[in-house]
Amino acid sequence: MLPPLRSLDRLTRHDINFLPVFEIFDGLEARAPAAKHRLTKSLRGSTRGRLAFLKIKPMARAGFLVLAAAVAGAAPASVWGVTANPSEAFLPSFVEIVRGPAGGTIWQGVIGNGAYPRSRRLSLVYFPPGFSAQRLYPTLYILHGIRGSPYSIANGLRFASFADDAIVAGQVRPFLAVMPPAGLTPRFSGEWTGPWERYVVDNVVAWTDRNLPALRLRRARAIAGLSAGGYGAVDIGLRHPTLFGTIESWSGSFFAPHDGSLRHASAQQLDANDPTILAESEQGLLRRLRTRFFLSCGSNDRGNLVRSIDFARLLDALGVRHRTFFAAGGHDGRFWETQLPAALRYAFPVVSHGESSPSA
Repeated sequence: MLPPLRSLDRLTRHDINFLPVFEIFDGLEARAPAAKHRLTKSLRGSTRGRLAFLKIKPMARAGFLVLAAAVAGAAPASVWGVTANPSEAFLPSFVEIVRGPAGGTIWQGVIGNGAYPRSRRLSLVYFPPGFSAQRLYPTLYILHGIRGSPYSIANGLRFASFADDAIVAGQVRPFLAVMPPAGLTPRFSGEWTGPWERYVVDNVVAWTDRNLPALRLRRARAIAGLSAGGYGAVDIGLRHPTLFGTIESWSGSFFAPHDGSLRHASAQQLDANDPTILAESEQGLLRRLRTRFFLSCGSNDRGNLVRSIDFARLLDALGVRHRTFFAAGGHDGRFWETQLPAALRYAFPVVSHGESSPSA
């Protein structure tokens, strides 16, 4: 039986141990982001059979600070030594929410949206272990599924842990990752098209180049996404082929849906957002720019698996570079964690001295 929750100030560690899963409303992201992350970390793994959802309405800042203090744990020391504080140099308004096993960090804050300037939805930024303000890094843009938020990647996929491990093992070049939100709330049920495509292209990428130590090169930018974000990444990448060098779909689809900004779209508008048609029409440019694709899907995700195989065959026929990762799994976080190391290695591979890197 779940304990009564009349006030977060009265929520003890004993209570928290019996709360399996929770959903937090929009206001908490802006009010007490650190508390949200620490509570998530405390609750992870406590499910006992069924999933229950604790819905906590926005409350006073003080209550969440008490809660954060109650559940916070010491961050692991970086095995790479002391890492420069990225926020002090680049993101003074951002808050650290995750520290990986090797010292990589994830920070949250607002990336301005030109179409919705009053939006306060939070984006996430990953900095690698051993981060140096004097170095320039390639950047991975990751689009979440819908409905969803960037936290489904940072927390749900344990992104910092996988990225840190791959970098420290010498399998992946140190990189930045930017995870923007789609929609004005996590309940948004549209697509990464229309205003959200423009947000990524016109605001998020420009903000990254302006505020972070990012390499401002097409081949040093990769865009990826899971589920609906996988379709969004391929659609945006193909509609802006000179912006991204690597395009990755993690369990995504490859056709324009009658949804979101395309709900009442004409046939011509749908064609303009159809990855299959876009790949065929841009094949010469994709070959010339040496654009690279990574497609992953679980064997139990039958519909998306068939679409991913068909799109891989199309890329092969067009002479466009690509790699696939098809393995046991479904349309879920367990599979996306399984494919994540391969996806990161493909985006920013480590090459031997004298070889040219596709993301350099």
